[in-house]
Amino acid sequence: MTSLPLVGFLALSSALFVVGVFGILTRRNFILLLIAIEIAMNAAILNFVYFAAFSGGPGGLTGQAIAVVLIGFAATEVAVGLAIVLALNRLKGTINVAQATELRF
Repeated sequence: MTSLPLVGFLALSSALFVVGVFGILTRRNFILLLIAIEIAMNAAILNFVYFAAFSGGPGGLTGQAIAVVLIGFAATEVAVGLAIVLALNRLKGTINVAQATELRF
C-alpha cells in the first residue's frame, strides 16, 4: 500500500478519459482526433502506472512495463495517423474526417 491518494488519481484519469472520448466523438479534424485518442490512451497509461505503484508487492513493475508498451503503441499510432493525414491532404486537399471516405489514388 502506498501513501498516494487513490481517489485523486482515479478522478484525474477519468477526467482525461472523458475529455479524450468527447474529443473523439465531436472532432472532424483528423489531427485533433489523433490528439483526443492520445489523451484517452494517456488516461489508461496513468491507470496502469498508478495501480502498479498502489499495489506494491513483487509484481509492481508489471504496470510500468505495460505502460512502456502502450507508449510505444501510441507512437506507432501517431506515425500511421500522420501518414494517413498526409495521404488525405494530398488526395482531397483537406484533413476533414468526413471527407475521408476513400484513400485510393
